[in-house]
Amino acid sequence: MGINVTNKEAERILIVGGGFGGVSAAKELKDLPVEVGVIDRRNYHLFQPLLYQVATAALNPSDIASPIRRIFRHQKNVGVFLGEVDQVDLSGQCIRIDGESVPFDYLVLAAGATHSYFGNDQWAKYAPGLKTIDDATEIRRRFLLAFEAAEVETDPEARSACLTFIVVGAGPTGCELAGAMAEIAHNIIPADFRHIDTTTARVILIEGGPRVLGAMSEKCSKAAHEQLESLGVEIMLNTSVTEIQEDGVRCGETFVAAQNVLWAAGVKASPLGESLGVELDRSGRVIVNPDLSIPEHPNVFVIGDQAAAKCAKTGKPIPGVAQGAMQGGAFVGKIIRKEFEAKQRSESSPKRNAFTYFDKGNLATIGRNKAVADAFGVKLKGLPAWIIWAAVHILFLVNFRSKVAVAISWCWTYLFSDRGARLITGKSKIAIKRPPKFE
Repeated sequence: MGINVTNKEAERILIVGGGFGGVSAAKELKDLPVEVGVIDRRNYHLFQPLLYQVATAALNPSDIASPIRRIFRHQKNVGVFLGEVDQVDLSGQCIRIDGESVPFDYLVLAAGATHSYFGNDQWAKYAPGLKTIDDATEIRRRFLLAFEAAEVETDPEARSACLTFIVVGAGPTGCELAGAMAEIAHNIIPADFRHIDTTTARVILIEGGPRVLGAMSEKCSKAAHEQLESLGVEIMLNTSVTEIQEDGVRCGETFVAAQNVLWAAGVKASPLGESLGVELDRSGRVIVNPDLSIPEHPNVFVIGDQAAAKCAKTGKPIPGVAQGAMQGGAFVGKIIRKEFEAKQRSESSPKRNAFTYFDKGNLATIGRNKAVADAFGVKLKGLPAWIIWAAVHILFLVNFRSKVAVAISWCWTYLFSDRGARLITGKSKIAIKRPPKFE
């Protein structure tokens, strides 16, 4: 892959990752006479907080993804490049992509995170996680296919396993997945099937800790627990998964037969950080300086899920959420801008501030009119929290088309209790064990 230099004198800022952090950093460099290269292995920016809605057939992939080139079509100093960075060579001041070296003056690593199975990577084929559009469409395929399989299954135990869905991990993603699946099975699709009662489907949420949404306040956690149970979700707390097989999950001595297991229990940082040769935390995140640069290399920054950073004001770790990545990206972009402008004036670089994270609160949705919100000391649940959650997520979508598409889809779902993206893609052949009955 070639990244061509159009101006030999211009400084080059490379940004690895087109997520929230990378896009925010690049936007801060607008109108500077520099070359900004945004590199991602996919050509689109993904609004990850709504991935579970693709997985549960509420939205289409195009509703929450936007081509990176389109985002920067009016920012003339940005070039977008499709590729995967293999290594960062700090001594050579370059990155390597498919064996090719690309030099930089500043580097911003925002490569994000992936699933962590805590040393049990063999579980991945039985329990997919949710980080990409491919993950979401695969989960949607498995989820919808389970009802189709149950419709033609004649053995009661096998049918029950088809209609049992297990979500491991009760953070925001796990709670949102479990709530949406229960709502679909119990409220939206019962009339669609002739031979099964979808309201008998079991959705089981397994959490190793003492409560759901452990990062939120105890009040919000309790409210979320109650709302999940009102949808029919079975919650197993203080329960560790010891084995995941093709036919179910084992928790100690207890085995639960299930054809669908979803993983929402842990993440680890992109392995790209390992090539830096600096200290990492247990999750593989790069331990950064207060200004989000790495030790002894002030021109290399790590932000978002890839960084183990602390807020200068509170000393608390920066959470791996969208607002943390966006604020970190904007912060780093401002540092680069100020230092470049100082260099243009032949002045010494200004002193860098430490990164201060502004916590705007936490939101999680459980289902229709069901959500929790914890922001600025105010804790809400139910419809008010759900309205705030919907408004915030629409606001932060990157383009107007997505905002309109998501708003229309949600209005349709809300008014008619219907999810229009119930499409099974990929392999979907099922052995028909009972003759079709036309009514």
